[in-house]
Amino acid sequence: MKSKTFIKVTDKGIYCVPGKFYIDPWKPVDLAVISHGHGDHARWGMKKYLCHRFTKPILKHRIGEDIEIQTVEYGEEIDINGVKVSLFPAGHIVGSAQVKMEYKGYIIVFSGDYKTDDDGLSTPFELVRCHEFITESTFGLPIYNWLKPPEYAELMKNWVQQNRENGKTSVFIGYSLGKAQRIMKSIEDSGKIFVHRSIGRLNEGMESVGIDLPGYETLDFQESIKHVDGEIVILPPALFDSNVIKKIPNRATAICSGWMQVRGSRRWRSADAGFAISDHADWTGLLETVKATEAEKVYVTHGQTAVFSKYLNEIGINAVELKTIFGDEEVAEKELI
Repeated sequence: MKSKTFIKVTDKGIYCVPGKFYIDPWKPVDLAVISHGHGDHARWGMKKYLCHRFTKPILKHRIGEDIEIQTVEYGEEIDINGVKVSLFPAGHIVGSAQVKMEYKGYIIVFSGDYKTDDDGLSTPFELVRCHEFITESTFGLPIYNWLKPPEYAELMKNWVQQNRENGKTSVFIGYSLGKAQRIMKSIEDSGKIFVHRSIGRLNEGMESVGIDLPGYETLDFQESIKHVDGEIVILPPALFDSNVIKKIPNRATAICSGWMQVRGSRRWRSADAGFAISDHADWTGLLETVKATEAEKVYVTHGQTAVFSKYLNEIGINAVELKTIFGDEEVAEKELI
């Protein structure tokens, strides 16, 4: 079938021409369809936001209580100026979604950020077949291949137990939105969990829409924190090597990030441990997903765009780079402290 592309990249973001809406725009627009709540995808200034129901409290917290938000459930189809729009689980974080757009029988799917392994917390990724597929490529290199969730959970629990036997407090570093909740899920029943207030506020938002999180206590660093000795503390990356973390006595620190797959990450060299867990698909997950969509054309964005698109073309999949300004989730962390 000859391409009937009805999207284009503008200075405001990815634009659906017949639908007259934008997907994860980086500048203010009238209608923004939001894939998930990370700061590089959900920005301030839109007249109206459309997102999954689970994402609403996250946007309210991050952007403002007075913003106008329309929510939908996964698989619920709505008509926007003749374009059939529906959201499907992306498996990235709680509430994350792929955006399916159908116009005159032609289907384009914007994946947003996604991962294909079920983490037991986010709604599992659901494949959507389409004519054109917009894929991320954050970890689009063969060196990135993740352990399965039960495998890294066992490693993390063993590390916590070892620290407790050595009289140390286990401090995990992970993004406030997504990674922190993954850490909590991975180590539940391993001890009492304390979280920074930025994580606690997001947890409360998720719980308000029915997400079941492991038990935790929000840590007040203005008061004595001696009661965390031998237990578990979860902090956002912006507090790594800060005065806040230095208040925790007898600590052992672990970084939780897909980047820990590569040991040369200088920023984290002073950490005691690293766990390569990511909310993005690894190399295998990206390849399997792109192939399974059966898309006639693939747009590659956000990450290893040149390498991944080149490889797809080499194996017979028509792929091109799509330039956006989507960045790292850590962009949002400073806003949440």
